[in-house]
Amino acid sequence: MNRIEIETTLNESRNWLLATYSALSDEELLAPVTQSQSDADNHWSRLDHCAHLALVEHDFASMIRRQLAGTGNPVGLLQDDHGTTRTREEIMKIVNAHAEEFQRTHHGDSLSQVIALTGRARSETLALLAELTDEQLEEPLAGAPWADGTIGGVLATNAGHAKQHWGWINDAVALKHTR
Repeated sequence: MNRIEIETTLNESRNWLLATYSALSDEELLAPVTQSQSDADNHWSRLDHCAHLALVEHDFASMIRRQLAGTGNPVGLLQDDHGTTRTREEIMKIVNAHAEEFQRTHHGDSLSQVIALTGRARSETLALLAELTDEQLEEPLAGAPWADGTIGGVLATNAGHAKQHWGWINDAVALKHTR
């Protein structure tokens, strides 16, 4: 994807997010809908899923900035700092614990607070996009399993993240209604 396509898709996804979440009632926003992947006793609400988007978007920007600064393992998931390859199970345990910590920190935030949180993350992404050259957008992000693995692809992945979570939410809600 080129710069214009990336920015367009990021802006369209942001508009979708704002329209979708602002149409929900407080009950819909706050009701538990999915079980945590890290703690079976914890459940995430729609609003928790929305807040989570900010975590990942910020993390992606940080990974890209680490690579641009010369860090050899900017993603830090596939291998540890000593170069030892992690198993998928080890990776998912790290990812889920990180997400859980963020969810617990922001659980109970209002819709306005979550929209501000995700807005700051999207602003960070757009600012980073504006700083990058076309060549940097095409550069592979070392260790990135997302999209095509390029810096531009990873930035664009943020656009689809909200709809991915929305699908999981809808699947969970549909499953509850069939029981």
